[in-house]
Amino acid sequence: MTAANVTLCFLLRDRPDGPEVLLGMKRTGFGKGKIVGIGGHVEPGESDSEAVIREVFEETGVSVHVEDLADAGVVHFVFPARPEWDMKTRLYTARTWKGEPAPSDEILPEWFPVDTLPVERMWQDADHWLPVVLEGGRVNVVVTMDADNESVASSESLLP
Repeated sequence: MTAANVTLCFLLRDRPDGPEVLLGMKRTGFGKGKIVGIGGHVEPGESDSEAVIREVFEETGVSVHVEDLADAGVVHFVFPARPEWDMKTRLYTARTWKGEPAPSDEILPEWFPVDTLPVERMWQDADHWLPVVLEGGRVNVVVTMDADNESVASSESLLP
């Protein structure tokens, strides 16, 4: 079975108390109830950047342009107990966009300080790679989940 192609975009803004990132509480589907990045599946015929632009708009009403996306790398998620959940996730950040984030049927968006991410409400893998991305770095990580599909069994960086 082939891993699904997925994209995530982390919108970043500067505030007097430090930078913030837009995340969202998942209201439906995979990850329901968790705080997640904004994004989703790449549709047939779409590039990763086209998919993330569409997903950000569908989930938050915010318009991002391709020239505003910064490539932040890839996370391969492996679910040995549920291989149909395996996904290759292309990550982007953006500091420029149009519009104010608004709730959708799928996501309840919320700004969080970059230095105090709500990791206790996120997938347990987030603190293995997300801080690097939010600091402007790139990742190439394989995250293998445990049999419970929640805990991280291993996290391996493929970058030198």
